[in-house]
Amino acid sequence: MRHTSTTNLFVVSMAAESQSQKKTYCVVGDIMIIPKDFDLSPTKDRQINLQLNFPDVGRVFNDFIRTREVGEFFSGALAGAMTKAILAPLETIRTRMVVGVGSRNIGTSFVQVIEQQGWQGLWAGNTINMLRIIPTQAIELGTFECVKRAMTSAQEKWMDTGSPKLQIGNASLSFSLSWLSPVAVAGAAAGVVSTLACHPLEVLKDRLTVSPEVYPSLRIAVHKIYKEGGIAGLYAGLGPTLIGMLPYSTCYYFMYETIKKSYCRAQKKESLSRAEMLLVGAFSGLTASTISYPLEVARKRLMVGALQGKCPPHMVAALSEVIREEGLLGLYRGWGASCLKVMPSSGITWTFYEAWKDILLVDRRHV
Repeated sequence: MRHTSTTNLFVVSMAAESQSQKKTYCVVGDIMIIPKDFDLSPTKDRQINLQLNFPDVGRVFNDFIRTREVGEFFSGALAGAMTKAILAPLETIRTRMVVGVGSRNIGTSFVQVIEQQGWQGLWAGNTINMLRIIPTQAIELGTFECVKRAMTSAQEKWMDTGSPKLQIGNASLSFSLSWLSPVAVAGAAAGVVSTLACHPLEVLKDRLTVSPEVYPSLRIAVHKIYKEGGIAGLYAGLGPTLIGMLPYSTCYYFMYETIKKSYCRAQKKESLSRAEMLLVGAFSGLTASTISYPLEVARKRLMVGALQGKCPPHMVAALSEVIREEGLLGLYRGWGASCLKVMPSSGITWTFYEAWKDILLVDRRHV
């Protein structure tokens, strides 16, 4: 009801129990005046039914967590967490050897860590490592699966309807994606997206592992990095990381999917056994790591240089510095330790990932 400067008076008649009997009530402004003898008790002829329909939140949530995308996301998170808990000591040794901290011998490096920091030193930075790997693997594997399905669907659709075309005057440009591998594109996208989302956790993990005396805890590390460089400090080395991640991620996923499909086709089987997944995943990780390892060495050199105050200006300069100081073999310094970490990590991750998908997506195995 709209309010005006004058008082509005309305008289409304309402039917009661009998048609002959009338009752009245008045509305003055926003106030309703009801006579004493007005009967407000419900009768057969006058009932008010009020029904409120609330959404079934439990059912909506259950339907959501049972979607394929959510299942893949959680499968990746669980696989990453289980793998990292098993292989944390190898990650510690690998990082130390890549950046040139301690001995260059794997066995001696293990002994040095234990003598200096005790057994717990082998899990140095593992808290942030777990916090890093869970979202990283979830985002990476989830992105890979989604982009692969989207690319495959787009290629199939364009094969039926024709590729998109751009008309410029009399010229017609056709955009065909048939030459692109959905797996390679999905692998590249997975690496880039997960890196952009989780790079600050990678920075924290490296600082805690390489300089535990400067960054004794996660809270202190976050405070110091933010105080020195702000938000940008948490994304230090993002460019080199992306450059190194792109070839690794693309090759890693492409090798795994290609070997898996070729082997299944040759053996006339639908899927790999757990042991076969372990071997194929390990070989894929070895190949991808070998191809992209010099970029990883340069990235680590940039990171350590930033800590020591003599950081090379860019990745090419870092590569040149390594070659000048250590020769071409310096580009593969710590490669053995890296393989000891990457091969079991890749194999175990794929094995756990496929196993968790079988559990969480049990109703969608045929999809």
